[in-house]
Amino acid sequence: MKTADHHHKDERVADRSAFCTTRQAAERIGVSHRTVQMWVENGSLQAWKTAGGHRRITNESVERLLEGRRNALAGGPAPAGAPAAPPAERPIAAARPPAAARSVLIVDDDASLLRLYELEISTWGLDLSVRKAGNGIEALLRIGEARPDVLISDLHMPGLDGFGMIRTLRGNPATASLPLVVVSGMDKPTVLAMGLPEDVAVLTKPAPLAALRAAVTARLAAMA
Repeated sequence: MKTADHHHKDERVADRSAFCTTRQAAERIGVSHRTVQMWVENGSLQAWKTAGGHRRITNESVERLLEGRRNALAGGPAPAGAPAAPPAERPIAAARPPAAARSVLIVDDDASLLRLYELEISTWGLDLSVRKAGNGIEALLRIGEARPDVLISDLHMPGLDGFGMIRTLRGNPATASLPLVVVSGMDKPTVLAMGLPEDVAVLTKPAPLAALRAAVTARLAAMA
């Protein structure tokens, strides 16, 4: 016969089995640890923090996300009660924009964030083609090949960073008016103090995806 202590112990074990760490969730879903953190922030995954500040994610929300992704890829409906499939899990191959579509160039040395932004933009219905670059030098080469309508960029990158890239663009008459959206771990007052032009939109990482869409949409509308 179990004592009350045994029952409490069983409940604690059951409670622990209902949660996983962000690292475990990332391995199960097949994405980066950072991407899981962003999904927790935007509510795609349900989690709580321990007294030590560590996130614990509900296994139930991980399973709902996985089931939603499997159904989306198979073309079926999302399971009842499941959250919307997070942006980084939505396929983009089904609807490629035409060659004449407007374009956005995304610059970041984090490949998982590049992919997250790319897939998020594909859901906006703005007919935007997306190109990517891993640092400022690569971005300048991409811009030389074809000028984008909007540039989204990090600031801290290897090689030529975002500050140097933006100075180069603003110093060239052909690209001086290129609309810019910066997504940085630093806040706007800090980056402005470091020499970033005041007309550049600044979002703080992890960027709220709704705010990113609003910034890009506003810059595209200003060009119309």
